[in-house]
Amino acid sequence: MSQILVIDDEVGIRELLSEILTDEGHDVATAENATTARAWRDTRRPDLVLLDIWMPDTDGVTLLKEWAASGQLNMPVVMMSGHATIETAVEATKIGAVGFLEKPIGMQKLLTSVKQALERGPRQSGALSLAAFPRSAPLKDLRRRLEQIAAKNRCLLLRAPASSIAELAARTLQPAGKTWIDLSHDSTPLTLEMLAEANGGVLYCGELSRLTRLQQKNLAFVVERLERNNLRLVVASTLDAATLAAQGWEDGLLKTLFDVSIGLPSLAELKDDVPDLATHILTLLVETGDVPRRRLSVAAQNALRQHLWPEGCAQLKSTVKSLALAALEEEISAEDVQHLLSPGATSLPDVPPGLLPEMLTLPLREAREMFERLYFEHHLKLEGGSMTRLADKTGLERTHLYRKLKDLGLRNAPVKEEE
Repeated sequence: MSQILVIDDEVGIRELLSEILTDEGHDVATAENATTARAWRDTRRPDLVLLDIWMPDTDGVTLLKEWAASGQLNMPVVMMSGHATIETAVEATKIGAVGFLEKPIGMQKLLTSVKQALERGPRQSGALSLAAFPRSAPLKDLRRRLEQIAAKNRCLLLRAPASSIAELAARTLQPAGKTWIDLSHDSTPLTLEMLAEANGGVLYCGELSRLTRLQQKNLAFVVERLERNNLRLVVASTLDAATLAAQGWEDGLLKTLFDVSIGLPSLAELKDDVPDLATHILTLLVETGDVPRRRLSVAAQNALRQHLWPEGCAQLKSTVKSLALAALEEEISAEDVQHLLSPGATSLPDVPPGLLPEMLTLPLREAREMFERLYFEHHLKLEGGSMTRLADKTGLERTHLYRKLKDLGLRNAPVKEEE
């Protein structure tokens, strides 16, 4: 029996497809919009998704992009629409959709498409990229800059502090389904055949100073053949060209590598995005089967937010993986985080009921901001995103409420203007 998720805002279509597929022996779940579909997908993985393109809250192509960016597009997806353009269908296919059904959907066409999609089996989980964080202003801005540079250059240097998000940024430039080659992991000489097979993909190096002589030769070999093999090269370095030259790097190669560069923020500069990063990392680890199904409590997310992460995303990923493997409950607590990151540290004494212990370690302004963010996140979820009910519940005038949500970075959360 296959688990199929049908996502469509029209109740008649959901019920019809559910009835047909159930009669065929499938286990069918339905979702009326992207918000419901996200919540369902976060707790389990279907064998197949039938996804409507035009929906009122978030269109199907955008939802497809979100799943691809967060590593959750590891199941076949067939798009559905009554008036999609060829360009839209092509875009969905490039992102990772395996088929397209035009409405009204005939029974035989439906069953054939479902059979073909299921025969493909599960897809390999993708990797996390900046596209998974549409609500983060700094990450959204960085993504736009990267894509803008990439439109004109095949070679890009990431000027990255040790605590940066280099691979996360580089993955943003990897087309769906295309090859990813980490040059720092390959100790054999690259060949023309290998580059030809990687056509359209990305070659990456997370730190230039760590490359061996052979790996440096591979890098030089790649640089000369990017255009003819339709490849992109993204490298990162904490050192400048002069320091690398002093280590024996060829001047010509360094000149090419440092021709176009962009600076990356550290995780300390992105502390407000750490909870989202950790949540997405945990989701990807669950999807790849590296850890059992776990979730981070709000308190745990905020505990992670307060850490400085001097070793960047690699350290955050290692921490999240360790927490998920060691947790005795499905929900990871703030105490779990404290015991891992600050072993032997004692809890604050006499913490007033209802307060998170970490709040008392912060300056008043930051503690108040943490409380307000938790407060509004809770009530947004409780009121189903309704701004009308949220205003009534909080006692704030609508204009003030919008401004407050924006200041807290919650303005892009799913909301409803009116009931």
